This record gives sequence, C-alpha cells and structure tokens, in this order.
Amino acid sequence: TNLARMVRDRSTSGASIVALDFDAGDRAWPVYNWMGVCKAALRSTATYLARDLGALGIRVNLVAAGPLATRAANGIPGFDQLLDAWATTSPIPWSPTDPTPVADTVCFLLSDYARAITGEVVHVDGGYHAMAGPLPASA
Repeated sequence: TNLARMVRDRSTSGASIVALDFDAGDRAWPVYNWMGVCKAALRSTATYLARDLGALGIRVNLVAAGPLATRAANGIPGFDQLLDAWATTSPIPWSPTDPTPVADTVCFLLSDYARAITGEVVHVDGGYHAMAGPLPASA
C-alpha cells in the first residue's frame, strides 16, 4: 500500500497500478503453500485499492499469469508440478520461458486503452483458469 500512497500523492487522473498474481483463487495448490495465502491477500488488497483510488482516476488491476520460469519460481519446491498441470490443461500451449504475453497485457492495463478497467484480474494463462480438468489427449 506504500506504492498506492505514492501514486495517489504524486499522480494526476489516469494513473494505473498493475500487480502480478497467480490464480490460486479458491484452490489450494499442492506446491504453492504460503505463497497462495500471500496472493489471496494481494487480490483482496487490489480490490480495496480499486475502490478507494477509483474516484481519483487511479486504476488497480492484477494479471494472473500462468507459471513462468522466474527467480521467484526457483523458490517454489515442486514448481514442475505447475508446469505439468499447464501442459495437460491449457487449451493454448503455454511457454514458461516466454513472458511476452504477460508483459503485453501489463502494457495494455497501463495504457489509456484500459481507462475504464479497475478491480480486475486478467488471466494470461493460455486458458488454464477456464478448464475444469485436463484436456482429452486428442485436443
């Protein structure tokens, strides 16, 4: 919330805060543990910041990315289990080494094209979040 205070105090209308999320939602991932709790807190914080900063023209959104091979991912024991889940369930093939789709979405949310979007979680995960289970082998 220090970042939000700084944006509030120094910006004019049209500012945007975007944070990266992992869609733990209402599920407990077997390898995500305490990070799932932290991401749940991030989601709640973003919702309240969107409420409180919206009148000032400041937007607050999250990007729920699929698993990416980052330094943070190195700290998650069993990270390969997440990669395996995406390999069998994501309708659009997911590349954990290509952050470009996530970066493009962040740029969109920071731009004026997203000027009426706040309090949103945009999924950039190849469609994984919309699937109820692994895809059939023929898919």
